[in-house]
Amino acid sequence: MVTQEQRRRQLAREKFLRQQQRRTAARRKSHMRNTVVASVLGVVVVVGVVSYATGVFKNDDKKANAGAEVTPSASPTSKAPDPCNKPAEGAVKSLSWKKEPAMTIDKSADYTMKMATTCGDVDIALNAAAAPHTVNSFGFLADKGFFDHTKCHRLTTNGIYVLQCGDPKGTGSGGPGYTIPDENLKDKSLKGGVYPAGTVAMANTGQKHTGGSQFFLVYQDSQLPPSYTPFGTISKSGLTVLKKIAAAGESTGQGDGAPNATVVVNKMTVTKS
Repeated sequence: MVTQEQRRRQLAREKFLRQQQRRTAARRKSHMRNTVVASVLGVVVVVGVVSYATGVFKNDDKKANAGAEVTPSASPTSKAPDPCNKPAEGAVKSLSWKKEPAMTIDKSADYTMKMATTCGDVDIALNAAAAPHTVNSFGFLADKGFFDHTKCHRLTTNGIYVLQCGDPKGTGSGGPGYTIPDENLKDKSLKGGVYPAGTVAMANTGQKHTGGSQFFLVYQDSQLPPSYTPFGTISKSGLTVLKKIAAAGESTGQGDGAPNATVVVNKMTVTKS
């Protein structure tokens, strides 16, 4: 039989065990709650950071878009402005002769040819001693006003570097009606098949002795066969004018065509020094 004292002790133990169980359960609940709270806080923090970062990117996008909206787009590349002036009043003369003019120049004298163009003056020292027929012809044609108001119709900027002039038609097919012989093809300046910058030479049809009035001005060393009569040297200031014309480019964009610059010979003169 259980005594009263034993019964009291048993009840006390049971009460203690129940208290311990409740405390353990309470601690577990508290731990779980704290864990959940921490997790939730962690999620909130992460979401907040992500939201902030996302907000920054959105703002950057908005700024970028706003900038794109208010900044005008670049306009297409346009042709370079014409570096030359308007041509002088007047028209090309329609002149033609059946034969080469008689020799009237002094082969031992110095001659200068001035091309007064819309882009600037191009002064050329002529070599009468080495190319008398050519210099004589240019003196004759210039005196008749043959070159006045004519266009320089061709600019080459690839492979060879020349400006071609002297055609009254402006097409590459015109001439004075006569031809002159090739001269000075073994000039010492033509080294290695190169016409050096500053050279003035006769154009031709590709056949011998077919030069007329067309000529080309070399503004940069150019590899060419020695079949074009070299008859003059361009001044330093003249080369500057030619390079200005070349910088404006040519019409085809392929390196060979009509110059974009309006190159017109207002007046051509040949003077004996």
